[in-house]
Amino acid sequence: MARGAIGVDLGGSHVMAAAVDEDGRIQAKHERDIDDRAPSAVVDALAEVVNAAIGAAKFEVAGIGIGSPGNVDPITGTIRYSPNFGWTHVPLGERVRAAFPKYKIFVGNDARCATLGEYVHGVGAGTKDFTLLTLGTGIGGGVVAGGVLALGYQMGAGEFGHHQIRPDSGFICGCGKVGCFEAQASGTGLIRHAFRAAPSFPRSALLDVPREKLGSKAIRKAAQAGDPHALAAFGAFCDDLALGLANVIAFVNPEVIALGGGVSSGGDFLLDRVRPLVDVRTTMVPPGTTRIVRASLGNDAGAVGAATAAMRGGLIAQSAETVSVA
Repeated sequence: MARGAIGVDLGGSHVMAAAVDEDGRIQAKHERDIDDRAPSAVVDALAEVVNAAIGAAKFEVAGIGIGSPGNVDPITGTIRYSPNFGWTHVPLGERVRAAFPKYKIFVGNDARCATLGEYVHGVGAGTKDFTLLTLGTGIGGGVVAGGVLALGYQMGAGEFGHHQIRPDSGFICGCGKVGCFEAQASGTGLIRHAFRAAPSFPRSALLDVPREKLGSKAIRKAAQAGDPHALAAFGAFCDDLALGLANVIAFVNPEVIALGGGVSSGGDFLLDRVRPLVDVRTTMVPPGTTRIVRASLGNDAGAVGAATAAMRGGLIAQSAETVSVA
């Protein structure tokens, strides 16, 4: 019988479960909103969509993989800290095992799961050194080095969003520092650049949009249409994004950097501006040798990666072909 797993993408306000076959194809997806962030309520919501995905699966379910925001111990399945939920030391894996005693349960960080998904079944396939950056409200990511998914000593590898690129002139980050990559080059960062540039463009059409409704997509579309204010904001944003990407190349020297998340929907309009700026800032390896591309799995990367980890035994990779837990 065909084999696969259930992959869960757990967010602060939403949970999705997918039936994923061993080739990374999604057979069915089920999702629902999360109204209560108490651990018991989240597990109930998770169990609802997982049961629906199990029922829709046309394969033998090898396990259930969960990608969760926060610092996660993938050996025990404990959420050490998750600001999205306000959790500290929540044994999510143990609670899910109690709900699904028949299945092997894996829990890992959502961005690291997405990295594994893109590495095995997306644009990272065939590489040995790969980095994923998800550009949304914040910036998450993960690193594969020499075919091994890096987790770090305290499971914090891949948190590129919190290295500082503008410590003297940047925006205040949610972590409390000034000028973090996330504060400058996420979707939120693009909006902040638009507000910072606004005094120079008093007749900008963007100023007609209520402040609370101005999103990064609207700014990007206005830039594509030639709006001077939006182009100035987008230019500052691309400069900050390129600075952070050049740093990533210096940190881990990947063959491919894949950009995911909502901001990456800018496609070539974004990439054609960012790549030359990265090349100018790349010094210790030949400029242009790291390919910067758009991620291919979109919002499904986390669920596909979580299911892949469940099928292979965890996130700690020994090689491109083997993923196993100690």
